[in-house]
Amino acid sequence: MIQYILRRLLLMLPTLLGITLVTFVIINLAPGGPIEQKLQQIQEAQAGGGRSDMGSAQVTEEVIEDLRKQYGFDKPLVTRYFIWIKKLWDMDFGQSFTYEEPAYDVIVSKFPVSLQFGIASLILVYLICIPLGVYKAVNDGSVFDVSSSFILFVMYSIVPFMFGILLITFFSSDSFLDLFPIGGLVSDNYEDLTLWEQIKDRIHHFVLPLASYMIGSFTTLTFLMKNSLLEEVKKDYVRTAKAKGLDKSKVYLKHALRNSLIPVVTGLGGFLSIFFAGSLLIETIFQLDGIGLLGYNSILARDYNVIMGLVFLQAIAMLVGNLISDLAYVVVDPRINFK
Repeated sequence: MIQYILRRLLLMLPTLLGITLVTFVIINLAPGGPIEQKLQQIQEAQAGGGRSDMGSAQVTEEVIEDLRKQYGFDKPLVTRYFIWIKKLWDMDFGQSFTYEEPAYDVIVSKFPVSLQFGIASLILVYLICIPLGVYKAVNDGSVFDVSSSFILFVMYSIVPFMFGILLITFFSSDSFLDLFPIGGLVSDNYEDLTLWEQIKDRIHHFVLPLASYMIGSFTTLTFLMKNSLLEEVKKDYVRTAKAKGLDKSKVYLKHALRNSLIPVVTGLGGFLSIFFAGSLLIETIFQLDGIGLLGYNSILARDYNVIMGLVFLQAIAMLVGNLISDLAYVVVDPRINFK
């Protein structure tokens, strides 16, 4: 097992290099980089803010060359990439062109929003979907199974963005029920509240965006759990347990459940990606400043260093998460042996 883990960790290095190299080349070859955008701002300033006069506004070659040196574009593409790789040892992604501060600090500052929603959704999904999937399997074909399946499919078909707008319209406006606040994770007087009041305040702000964020998250895992368990109970060892007269629920929960969890634990490795969980549309309509909105704005602004930082951290989370998923197989089924 130790050899397998070491081998996987070593394989992560070329994978990370490949991901970052491809991303670095693509974003640097894309038109409209930070220098072009800075030149446009200078031209607008010289023209007095009027776009009709921008054609007459000229920027000298010296200014352009200074900008290239300032942003590090005076060096070849390959050289810039290896300089960026070298700085990774200190977790230095460079300076954000938009925020004018270290890109790492910019990314970390957006973590609280996405991290809280990521953790909450992960816990709720597994706490609800696994028991629900097991109960549906035990009562396969019952009225509860059919009706819950219909509700789950309806939830899966709802667009989160539209669902968020409906929630705001009906539960956060004067037109209907003004029950929940919009914007931010806490109230303005959050620091003056007691601990219990702070918890209630966070929950109060969490309800609508979390509901929009998770509306379609339950369906896939619930049916995966149900179908995996139904497939497991068809095997010989389960039929033998039934033939011995064991109760149906006991056969399902004691004998078949553990083996049926193997496909489900695949998603457990994704818990690392909750650090980067974000939804641009949800964060936009609920006025939340998270990772999703940061990534979108960084792409529009061609903020290369922030984009590369996000890609690098997400790649690490994905690769380590996949390794954890493999190790979780062994916990669920000790018969699995990675060599």
